Amino acid sequence: MAWYRLTFQQGVTQDLTAIGPPTAQRLFDKTKWIASNVDNLRHERVAEDLPDLYKYAVGDWRIFYAIERAEQLVDIHAIVHKRALRT
Repeated sequence: MAWYRLTFQQGVTQDLTAIGPPTAQRLFDKTKWIASNVDNLRHERVAEDLPDLYKYAVGDWRIFYAIERAEQLVDIHAIVHKRALRT
């Protein structure tokens, strides 16, 4: 089982900063868990027209990410509360 490297898009740091420290740490830890379990997960596509973007639910939060298998990289695009997705 290969570990994938993690990268974060520019806004993710701001996403995590806006969240309380315990929840932010839990979500950050989950990004590391996703990177270490890429080959064991069933990745849920965000939309048919975005075939390379996936989401993972952590309670009321959603982690949006892309996988670059050739480079063994998981790129975190956003961490968003599900309430924000309804607008």
